[in-house]
Amino acid sequence: MYKRHLTKPDGRRLVLYGRRPLLAEIEAPSPLRVGASSSPHLRWHPLRGEWVAYASHRQDRTFLPPASYNPLAPTTGAGIPTEVPAGDWDVAVFENLFPTLTSNAQEPPVAIVATSPGEGACEVVVFTQDPATSLGQLPLVHLEMVLEAWTDRYLELGAREDVRYVFPFENRGVEVGVTLPHPHGQIYAYPFVPPLAARELAQQREYLDRHGRGLLEDHVRAEIEEGTRTLYVGPHAAAFVPVCARYAYEIWVAPRRAVPSLPELTAEERADFARALKTALLELDGLWGRPMPYVLVVHQAPTDGSLHPEAHLHVEIYPAYRMPDRLKYLAGSEIGAGVFTADTLPEQKAAELRAVEVSLE
Repeated sequence: MYKRHLTKPDGRRLVLYGRRPLLAEIEAPSPLRVGASSSPHLRWHPLRGEWVAYASHRQDRTFLPPASYNPLAPTTGAGIPTEVPAGDWDVAVFENLFPTLTSNAQEPPVAIVATSPGEGACEVVVFTQDPATSLGQLPLVHLEMVLEAWTDRYLELGAREDVRYVFPFENRGVEVGVTLPHPHGQIYAYPFVPPLAARELAQQREYLDRHGRGLLEDHVRAEIEEGTRTLYVGPHAAAFVPVCARYAYEIWVAPRRAVPSLPELTAEERADFARALKTALLELDGLWGRPMPYVLVVHQAPTDGSLHPEAHLHVEIYPAYRMPDRLKYLAGSEIGAGVFTADTLPEQKAAELRAVEVSLE
């Protein structure tokens, strides 16, 4: 993998990744000459025991440009400049123009609850220069490059003093609030471990202390042995609809070995992980013959300076498309209490996904 750091005219960082050497004449473009003003902050939620981020400047961000929008062109018909340069690169990562977390956060306002600067980082990850494709449609070698880019960002961001958790994710589809149509995801580098990740880690830590083995490692093994919900089983990775799925067509992708984070994957494990992830995404898209909106998240070990032998790297995918009698909207119980009422059985949804023929070539 080749990598090159650039600085945009407005001061934001741009990192390019490629399978071939990156030419020195590549320049970093920007829609602005001076960085946008932002000072996000955090407020403590006393009942939930967690931080809430406030970034009101995000109301000014780009929202749903025309279908003809091409982020790789110098400008669009609407006059929207590009964020990434021309050139022979495969994956581009740049700081979000409207960040929820930033290294330049100022002192927070005083409130009746605890407050803190919105420190950390928010990055955009452009998966490919092709605006008409998707993460799941990328060739396997390119999908591995995305995994390598995520790995590099985990190491670089996780080494910062203000970062405790590096969280790559993808929101796909206007149904989940996507504002730009090109294939891209994001990375949030939090100054704390997010609540859901912390809860998963606590469960894994308790299991490891009690059994001396990894919770997710045992669960992946059990899913493979039962086989009724598996979508892909390779020598090093698996994809399956979990027995406890809260969403119809929810999918987990995980290495079979208890790997705490992306950098600990071997080359063979990363290649098989890419095959498992591609299979899952292609089956979702092939289910109804249309792109499946979803939220894809990467859970891995925190970067808080402590060892986390309990952590097991994995991807969770939550489809968000609603078809009659197929999927459900979230209601008060799910959103307000975190207690999900599932209208479908994981075994049924896994069978529907397995019936979708996909090609990984």
